[in-house]
Amino acid sequence: MIIVNTHQAKTQLSSLLLAVEERGEEVWICRHGKPVAELKQIPRKSRGSLKKSDIANIKFFEDPMAPLSDEDWPEVLR
Repeated sequence: MIIVNTHQAKTQLSSLLLAVEERGEEVWICRHGKPVAELKQIPRKSRGSLKKSDIANIKFFEDPMAPLSDEDWPEVLR
């Protein structure tokens, strides 16, 4: 399992997805040191192309490009 903070997830997303896809790794994304999201591989039989209607239903509840506050960083990296 790989554990990252939000900043690492934003800056290393491509390599994290590669680890999930190629090695089956699971990635936990943390805010303030607490896990809030998980990246994991979708079973092969469920994989397919997204349709335009699927993409239209994706919602972001925060701005993924927003600057990080001090609280987003683990204590040891502040």
